[in-house]
Amino acid sequence: MEQHKPIIGITLGDYNGIGPEVILKALMNNRILEICTPVIYGSQRVFGFYRKALDLKDWTLNNINSIQQVNHKLTNLISCFDDKATDVTPGKVTPEAGEGALACLQRATEDLKSGAIDAIVTAPINKHNIQSETFKFPGHTEYFTEAFEAKESLMFLVSDVLRVGVVTGHIPLGKVRGAINQEKLTQKLSLMLNSLKNDFGIQKPKIAVLGLNPHAGEDGLLGDEEKTTIIPVLEQFKKKGNLVFGPFPADGFFGAAQFKHYDAVLAMYHDQGLIPFKYISFENGVNFTAGLSAVRTSPDHGTAYDIAGKNTASESSMLHAIFTAIDVVKNRKEALV
Repeated sequence: MEQHKPIIGITLGDYNGIGPEVILKALMNNRILEICTPVIYGSQRVFGFYRKALDLKDWTLNNINSIQQVNHKLTNLISCFDDKATDVTPGKVTPEAGEGALACLQRATEDLKSGAIDAIVTAPINKHNIQSETFKFPGHTEYFTEAFEAKESLMFLVSDVLRVGVVTGHIPLGKVRGAINQEKLTQKLSLMLNSLKNDFGIQKPKIAVLGLNPHAGEDGLLGDEEKTTIIPVLEQFKKKGNLVFGPFPADGFFGAAQFKHYDAVLAMYHDQGLIPFKYISFENGVNFTAGLSAVRTSPDHGTAYDIAGKNTASESSMLHAIFTAIDVVKNRKEALV
């Protein structure tokens, strides 16, 4: 029975943010060991600090040196950097915290690539202090896309009530229009369809596609991208029997809760999709990177320095990220049968 449980790697993130707190809170209920084997990629010193701060001193982690020593009956911890001089200062941005986050991310990625773990759940990073010669990415999504040599990936925010993907992710708003073309839209829509089928077990997914411009262009009055780019792509997908609809004006679509009638929504840019998603699903939302050969999820929140170390952070999104990773691993295996 033990060998059939997926091994889920969980990376530390920025240790001065709420990452360590939500990890500990999510894993302290040992019932999670019934469905997976957790392996934290972090630091004994950091988690010792937060265990004391959260009064979890009676709950122990199984310290191991490598993934080969994993114990399926316990929550495991691999220390990924020299933490003897680590100064944990919740709420403070430090270069050391960025270096630690990167070391944990790289170690976990190596184990994921080798097949030693089944999925990665990433705690929040600070996108500035993690930058280095080996990490020059705007976020985790782009990092994993390159690490697993994917031609393209999809930032896919998922919850029990809403799934939202974005055509363009972490790019300046001024570059969005030039980044959206028929090829890019075709790639993202294909990734969403395949993910819904293989990762979420929806055999005939129904997708809503949003317009780029206000009022979805107002028949060309407010922009012609809907006519020249979006509609032609949707027509091609419809000819192949896919249930794709749109383009919808984003404000009315979410305002009237039309998303309830679809399995997923494809937004044109980051804030168009993530603002309504986080408003509707902030407590249980999960960021999933679709289109990779590997499984990667994360909570849909950031480092939240303002509440770090105060024992007020909710572990709900982290728990859902772990559950989603387990479900996707299971669904992918079933899709191969």
